[in-house]
Amino acid sequence: MMAAAADGLGSIAIDTTQLNMSMTDPTAWATAMNNLGMVPVGLPGQQLVSDSICVPGFDPGLNMVTGITPINPMMPGLGLVPPPPPTEVAVVKEIIHCKSCTLFPQNPNLPPPSTRERPPGCKTVFVGGLPENATEEIIQEVFEQCGDITAIRKSKKNFCHIRFAEEFMVDKAIYLSGYRMRLGSSTDKKDSGRLHVDFAQARDDFYEWECRQRMRAREERHRRKLEEDRLRPPSPPAIMHYSEHEAALLAEKLKDDSKFSEAVTVLLSWIERGEVSRRSANQFYSMVQSANSHVRRLMNEKATHEQEMEEAKENFKNALTGILTQFEQIVAVFNASTRQKAWDHFSKAQRKNIDIWRKHSEELRNAQSEQLMGIRREEEMEMSDDESCDSPPKKMRVDESALAAQAYALKEENDSLRWQLDAYRNEVELLKQEKEQLFRTEENLTKDQQLQFLQQTMQGMQQQLLTIQEELNNKKSELEQAKEEQSHTQALLKVLQEQLKGTKELAETNGHSHEDTNCEKQMRSGIWKHFGTVRVCLSTALLPLQTVPLIELT
Repeated sequence: MMAAAADGLGSIAIDTTQLNMSMTDPTAWATAMNNLGMVPVGLPGQQLVSDSICVPGFDPGLNMVTGITPINPMMPGLGLVPPPPPTEVAVVKEIIHCKSCTLFPQNPNLPPPSTRERPPGCKTVFVGGLPENATEEIIQEVFEQCGDITAIRKSKKNFCHIRFAEEFMVDKAIYLSGYRMRLGSSTDKKDSGRLHVDFAQARDDFYEWECRQRMRAREERHRRKLEEDRLRPPSPPAIMHYSEHEAALLAEKLKDDSKFSEAVTVLLSWIERGEVSRRSANQFYSMVQSANSHVRRLMNEKATHEQEMEEAKENFKNALTGILTQFEQIVAVFNASTRQKAWDHFSKAQRKNIDIWRKHSEELRNAQSEQLMGIRREEEMEMSDDESCDSPPKKMRVDESALAAQAYALKEENDSLRWQLDAYRNEVELLKQEKEQLFRTEENLTKDQQLQFLQQTMQGMQQQLLTIQEELNNKKSELEQAKEEQSHTQALLKVLQEQLKGTKELAETNGHSHEDTNCEKQMRSGIWKHFGTVRVCLSTALLPLQTVPLIELT
């Protein structure tokens, strides 16, 4: 099909004889362009595509029946022709025939049916305007051409909801909006209706869309985490806590050349943490001393590496000299070939190539010679620096190195003796501290005994004070009882005085004065006796209160 399209591309011309339709009929032209899957963009009377480009045996209902979009040879992605200018001409829809019904398109002059905003992850469509006699089988027969249907929910009020398997199938179903549906060949109103297809907002679609978004977000987070983990520098190894056992192991590691770098890192972290104390100072000093012993090894390694570097420089200089001699030989060959005896026998192209090669080899030879000269200048400068320093001969250097080694050994021995002296001093100080702690513990014991004795005496005094307070409360209760009895006697006295007054009045009225005086004397004597007993009771109640000291009462 594409080969036929390519062959027919050159036969595009304004020739109306190749068309089998009238160019003055815009409807026929639009129908033909719609069958090709294109929007009609040409003017009436102008041919756009020849018959050789048209797809032979094209089925107009292929788009709706099989769900396959026809290939448009004018599509910009195919590269046959440049994309057409944008137009606003509406696509003319065709009649769709099904087994149980027929779908008729709406008038192209009418505005297209409106739709709501598409919800995210929409797979469900609302279909309204169904015929009253439409069944689920008929609905499925019409809409299964758009794609796989997972569910159909039909209502009794001539509408339904259709859920598809994929989102792109909804766009095909929206294409059927505005079609008039007629069941069979019946003209009854119950067998016809105008379809209105629109996006539906379903919870299942939104939930699946959210799940997909969450899954993508999780994948993105996982990808970012993997990328961060890949780019993150490796974490340093964990450093163990200080102990005497670990310190002994670390001292052994410090003596090993292969484990020195790891061990010295641990030693540095311990010192920075503040693990050094008087008790552990000797161990740390020995470890620092073993770290210092590696200085000589490192200097020897540096000297060997410097010697290797000098040897490598010498080898490089020798190799560069050999390369430069070979370049000189090549340049000599080119110079010999450019002489009159050989140059006349070469062709023009060969002479040109030889000239180019000669120039290139000369440039390389000059670059190599400059590099070699630079190396020789550096060597001369180093030699001049060594001579200006007035360095002694090699034998003197060897003797000085031996003397320096002996001095270093004596220094290490002196340091070890000094370290032993410091260790003895630390032990003496520790013994003194322990002795002082023993004296302090004895003093603390005597002080504790005195405190216990004082606490016992305080507890006895508190108990005595509690007993005295109880006796005082008892006396106070007896005093209150005596006061109550006194008030009772006073009330009784008042009653007797009133009776006495009453008897006096009776005596005056009856004239028995002598008898009254005797009765009055008897009553007075009885009252005074009663007052005497009350006073004795009060004195006995107040007597112990006078003996209580003021300090105990407080």
